[in-house]
Amino acid sequence: MSTALVILAAGKGTRMNSDLPKVLHPIGQAPMLAHALRAGQSLEPERTVVVAGHEAELVQNALSDLSQDAQVVLQVEQLGTAHAVARAQDALNGFSGNVIILYGDTPFIQPETLEAMIAARASHDVVVLGFEAADPARYGRLVMEGGDLARIVEFKDASPEERDINLCNSGLICCDARVLFELVDTVDNKNASGEYYLTDIVGIARDKGLSATVVTCDESETLGINSRVELARAEVIFQSRARAALIEDGVMLMAPDTVHLALDTVIGRDAVVEPNVVFGPGVTVESGATIRAFSHLEGCHVSRGAVVGPYARLRPGTELAEDTRIGNFVEIKNATLAEGSKVNHLSYIGDARIGAFSNIGAGTITCNYDGVMKHQTEIGARVFIGSDTMLIAPVRIGDDAMTGSGSVITQDVEAGALALSRPAQVNKPGAAIKLNDILKHRKKQRDKGQS
Repeated sequence: MSTALVILAAGKGTRMNSDLPKVLHPIGQAPMLAHALRAGQSLEPERTVVVAGHEAELVQNALSDLSQDAQVVLQVEQLGTAHAVARAQDALNGFSGNVIILYGDTPFIQPETLEAMIAARASHDVVVLGFEAADPARYGRLVMEGGDLARIVEFKDASPEERDINLCNSGLICCDARVLFELVDTVDNKNASGEYYLTDIVGIARDKGLSATVVTCDESETLGINSRVELARAEVIFQSRARAALIEDGVMLMAPDTVHLALDTVIGRDAVVEPNVVFGPGVTVESGATIRAFSHLEGCHVSRGAVVGPYARLRPGTELAEDTRIGNFVEIKNATLAEGSKVNHLSYIGDARIGAFSNIGAGTITCNYDGVMKHQTEIGARVFIGSDTMLIAPVRIGDDAMTGSGSVITQDVEAGALALSRPAQVNKPGAAIKLNDILKHRKKQRDKGQS
């Protein structure tokens, strides 16, 4: 049976004290909304609908990067969760299958949990995700009758006996699309908050002779983020889980607590990551590569056998082939380095292609920006670039060529050629001593005038 996702993401998140919509606050350098989308995508949904409200345009812009298939609908007034789900009805017009209601501020739901909800739908009309709470606090309570769910009671409306229940509501629901919207249409707002509660559909379903049940998960999956403090705690949880998953997959993290990962970080087994490395979005590191201490990577691909760092920065568009070497205080941006090439010291390589087994000397800079446009530097195979070479792009260095240290290269260098571009050295005998005497005399005169 087909599946559709409805992700509720309209909340302003007042406790975040931010102009940014709550669901766009990052965990693992990706918006919380991306975590919910990722969990739901494991079901290969036919449609995905995101219900936005506060700063909906920002949510729409974020989704253009996160999901090509998601459709945004607006909940202009936040009148409750049932009201939010109702906004998605037109977007799901003609859809036949299961709908799963997710929350954009609940980032840790696991795909296996959603699959269990889908499985339970085969024998029940409404499936609710619940959890046993260590401290039920103000969660809604799930009132059971045998193996069936009788109703969901919000804390504000719960009796003392119902508040003693510790089986709590996560908010996630799975239901047939046609049944879901029939139930939502009958929800009213006669409650302590004056809101249209999605949870009311369970009681309505039971009154109609439909069945409801509960699938449970670990409480940690249901963690909702409502404040900066909770966001910080969620980051710690995410990092801990992501590191543990990498270690389980065979990655060597030398000091796990000091390595910071992104939601989409991919690292192959037998790769080595030294302490204090930060992975931004879009990084893939192949098996057997080494990322040395204090490096920062984002938007890049590092192949097998490559060594990066220490103190290196790889920026978006960087492609490192096998057995390349990027050393300390080197920055690479939008550049491709072929097999065995090396940039070992104090260099900037931007908007460039470097051929196999070339060596880029210390202090080399590809001068790629003219103040208006970026330009390309092409360096062939087996090239030796001398230290402190300035390559004024656009420029091409042919295979097996060399540049002399301290050169400023403004023209193409043909294959096998040696390019030198620096003024002749002039030595003036005794001039250093004379100049030093002059300077000392000037200093003495200045000090005398200040006394």
